[in-house]
Amino acid sequence: MFKWANLFRFRRDEYEKDFYSPNGKTTVHFSLKNGRITYSVHRDGKLIIWPSNLGFKICGERPLHENLSLVREHHERHEETVEMPWGEDQFIPNNYFEEAFFLSEKDGDGRIFTLRFRLFDNGLAFRYEIPPQPKFSQITIEDELTEFHINQNSTAYKIPAFEPDRYEYNYEKCSVSELIHSVHTPLTIHTPTGCYLSIHEAALYNYGAMTIKLNDNGSLTANITPLSDHTKAHVSLPFTTPWRLIMLADSCVELTTNRLIYVLNEPPHADFSWVKTLKFIGIWWAMYVGEWTWAPGDRHGATTEHAKEYIDAAVRLGISGLLVEGWNEGWEGDWLENGINNKFTVATPDFDLDAVTSYAKEKNIELVGHHETVGFIDNYEKQLDAAYRYYAEHGVHYIKTGYAGSQMMINGRKEYHHSQLGVNHYQKTVELAAKYHICLDIHEPIKGTGIERTWPNLLSREGARGQEYEGGALFPSHACFLPYTRLLAGGMDYTPGIFDLQNNVKRIATTLARQLAYFVTIYSGMTMAADRPFMYEDRFPEEFKFIRSVPNDFTKTIPLAGEIGEYYVVARKDRHSQDWYIGGVTNEYGRTVVVTLDFLENGAYDADIYNDSADAHYRDNPFGIEISHKKLGRSDTLKLHLAPGGGFAIRLHKI
Repeated sequence: MFKWANLFRFRRDEYEKDFYSPNGKTTVHFSLKNGRITYSVHRDGKLIIWPSNLGFKICGERPLHENLSLVREHHERHEETVEMPWGEDQFIPNNYFEEAFFLSEKDGDGRIFTLRFRLFDNGLAFRYEIPPQPKFSQITIEDELTEFHINQNSTAYKIPAFEPDRYEYNYEKCSVSELIHSVHTPLTIHTPTGCYLSIHEAALYNYGAMTIKLNDNGSLTANITPLSDHTKAHVSLPFTTPWRLIMLADSCVELTTNRLIYVLNEPPHADFSWVKTLKFIGIWWAMYVGEWTWAPGDRHGATTEHAKEYIDAAVRLGISGLLVEGWNEGWEGDWLENGINNKFTVATPDFDLDAVTSYAKEKNIELVGHHETVGFIDNYEKQLDAAYRYYAEHGVHYIKTGYAGSQMMINGRKEYHHSQLGVNHYQKTVELAAKYHICLDIHEPIKGTGIERTWPNLLSREGARGQEYEGGALFPSHACFLPYTRLLAGGMDYTPGIFDLQNNVKRIATTLARQLAYFVTIYSGMTMAADRPFMYEDRFPEEFKFIRSVPNDFTKTIPLAGEIGEYYVVARKDRHSQDWYIGGVTNEYGRTVVVTLDFLENGAYDADIYNDSADAHYRDNPFGIEISHKKLGRSDTLKLHLAPGGGFAIRLHKI
């Protein structure tokens, strides 16, 4: 461990340094001048982040950002390849130059901290490391003074922060100059120099999530989610902030495969070989379209009888799992207001958990349990260990958790989901689930910051509008924003595979082929084929073959084409075979895309192509689909029609 003692004789009051990415394309300039520190960033010789301030405001203390001096500098080169246990890419390069600046105040308490940078070919990250101080070992952070000074004429793609529906809003395109209210990260930006970047964070622990807004100086600044006492975090020293991450790319499609959030997290500290990705169906969509209810009654969905029927359907469909929602006590009445009554180890009278789990085990089907907390964390944490142990004893290895509601009730106070207390609660569930060998799919989550590398049992999360918003609040362009924004934070449970496209209760704004494309364009370690079984077995058995074949685990992802909010085309290679899968989606406007297959290995492939028909349209003819079969190789190209609100899906099976 670095020791500060006896180094102050090397103190420098003025200092500047440039350091470079491994390929020399990106340069960071660090400056200590007049007691303050700033950084700026050039890419290809063009300034993309102007001089930006750094530091903290600490309650009861002077701000920790002025009257500073440099007492030591350290640099190193790091090069390795990280192997992920599951996900979109099996191998991720972790190559960077690191520069650490050890800083001290010149007077007062002589407080000390380290600013550590890592500069990659495709981005940069930095964090603050605060050791125990000469006169205290705990601090309360009032504000973080981290800036990202970007040309205000840049274009941003944003969703608002601190709103009742958390992250669940439609993305909007605006000028950086309009970001006067806080927005969530990843915040993707296109600069006038042509650079694409996305501001985010990695390794978020014991701290409020970072949002972004313009400050009075015209610079984007970190606005940490506050606690109910209006402070940002209470921490014991030593303390390390999350990495402040800026992903960089020359094109928007290149940005979509940035995996820096994972390499900025630590490898697992335990054996997670038991973790397996999962595809499942669910007692879920039937409630959304009004056929069944979550609450007990004549139309209750989560009954023993229905669960066994769905288990049998999963076997016939070749699907490995079944989600059951509404099985426990607490759904009666206004469940959003009565969440304090939820009991996570008590089933409703018409649901026999012993019988259902035994039947699932007999049929070799994994059950996905369900905990809807409605944000009543005090109630949930009282039952947490017992609830997880209860599932483990019944052989349930997967849980979908939910936190509906605008805020959480923690320690008797209302807190933001993404406050320090909210972040700590989510982390507690992940670690407890790991103890019981349970994998999680978290809805209404804290955003992804790459902790899946350390905790691989966190297989998926929601954190954006998914298909539960179909029926008027979800537009075709939404899925064309996600790869360039939300999905930079990791996989998402979008609940794809809805084939009942003209239901009067939930009118779906997609074509049938697009529903297949989602299984490729939106990655998730836990993926639900979200419609009812009869839609797959009786109405569209040919289309369902694609859902059955597409994996949850890939060895390589290659984005092929796209524009933010317009369209997206991507190819992925199965980790456990030589097969490739290609998916594409477009917004409200139809288009034709040409896909070149030169990424394939040598040899021939049998291609199953699911494509919008010439007359398909998400409103007028959503079921218009053409299914064709061809033999293809790496020298071939495909010209594919995407209808308005449409898409396509392709399986390439190596012969």
